Amino acid sequence: MRHRIVTMKLARTTAHRRAMMRNLAAALFISGRIKTTIQKARFVRSFVEKIITLAKVGNLAARRQVIAELQDRYIVDKDETDVKRDKSLNIVKAPKLIKKIFDQIAPKYAGVSGGYTRIIRLSERRIGDNGELVFLELTDPTQDKNTKKSKTGGNRKLKAQSRIALMNKLLKVEKKSQAPKQESQESPKPE
Repeated sequence: MRHRIVTMKLARTTAHRRAMMRNLAAALFISGRIKTTIQKARFVRSFVEKIITLAKVGNLAARRQVIAELQDRYIVDKDETDVKRDKSLNIVKAPKLIKKIFDQIAPKYAGVSGGYTRIIRLSERRIGDNGELVFLELTDPTQDKNTKKSKTGGNRKLKAQSRIALMNKLLKVEKKSQAPKQESQESPKPE
C-alpha cells in the first residue's frame, strides 16, 4: 500500500525521472542558475537542498552518499578549460562535480541552516506547451537579506499622528509656494 507516499511523477518512468533529477541538479551546481519549468524546479529543489546539507557534513560517509545520489561526473564547459582528452576524444582528466560541491559550495553555506535555493518566476512561457518558466538558482548567503517589512498593523494613534504630520508638512509647502504669488499680486504699482 502507498499510504502517504507522495512523489511528483512528471509523466516519466522512475529511471527517467531520477536521471532528469540528477542532470538538473548537476547543471545547477555547475552554473549556479538554470532555466526550467516550475514543476521541474520544485521537484529538483528538495533534492539539491538535501545534497548541500549532506555536503556540509563533509565526512567520507557523506561524500559516498552524495556520489551515490548524484553520480560523480566531470565538469566540462563550452571552452573546455582544464579538460584533457585522449585520441578517441574520451575525457581523461577534468574537474569533478563532487569535488566542487564539497570544496566550494558546501563551505559557502556553513553558517546557513536551509534555504540554499530560490525560484524566480519569469514572464515568458515555453514554446510548444506554454509551460511556466522559472530560474532555479543557488542563493548567496553572504548577501544581506532585505528583511525590513512594511508595517501593516500596529498602533492606530501613531499612524494618525504620522498622517497629521504629513498633512501639516504638505500644507506648509503649499503655503510657501502660494506666498510669493500673493506678494507679487499685492505689491503696489509705481506711479
